[in-house]
Amino acid sequence: MAIDARQRRGARKAPLTVQRITDAALDVVASQGYDALSMRSVAAVLDTGPASLYAHVVNKGDLDELIIGRLCAGIALPLPDAAHWREQIIDVCTQLRDQYLAYPGVSRAALAMEVTDLDILRVNEAMLAILVEGGVDPQSAAWAIDALFLYVGAYALEASIVAPAEPDAEDWRVSPADRDALIRRFRALPTDRFPHITRYAEQLTSGVRHERFDFTLRLMIDNLA
Repeated sequence: MAIDARQRRGARKAPLTVQRITDAALDVVASQGYDALSMRSVAAVLDTGPASLYAHVVNKGDLDELIIGRLCAGIALPLPDAAHWREQIIDVCTQLRDQYLAYPGVSRAALAMEVTDLDILRVNEAMLAILVEGGVDPQSAAWAIDALFLYVGAYALEASIVAPAEPDAEDWRVSPADRDALIRRFRALPTDRFPHITRYAEQLTSGVRHERFDFTLRLMIDNLA
């Protein structure tokens, strides 16, 4: 019996949707890094041509906003609690950090973004509500949210550059051997020109996992009170 031509070509392609395009974009970032993300690379994952994407996505900037929105949609947001506002805002930032770290370099997409995506705005709304409930002046809260997003994004971006394969390692910034070498280099500096660097070499190179991240967040947040 003859086989129908359509059967020989395989099953009919699933229709393109914004959800499928976003899934494909995240697949590209997860497997190849953010630098590989383009309309062409996403189209290749979907087995189609780049032109077909433009019926659903305006441009690369639109694609960036979609993937950041998808990551923000995965963040669990608390009901604002004045007694625990610091812990709540730190938890939101930590969740955002972990979402970024799962996709090497993806936080670059969030830099200088004109936000219209509702899932991103949902996180902004929750952070603003937490800070205001905690007694932070609304103007300070608004600027603090911007600063926190920038810091979390920069931290995750550095992680993708320094240790793209294992940003969650015990110490992804520098190996113990490299740290020892760096300490020796600092201590070998002329003490008359660098008295503090030579004296505090261990402190300058300390910190494992996300200790520096936690320290900086608390430094920023505690000054809002």
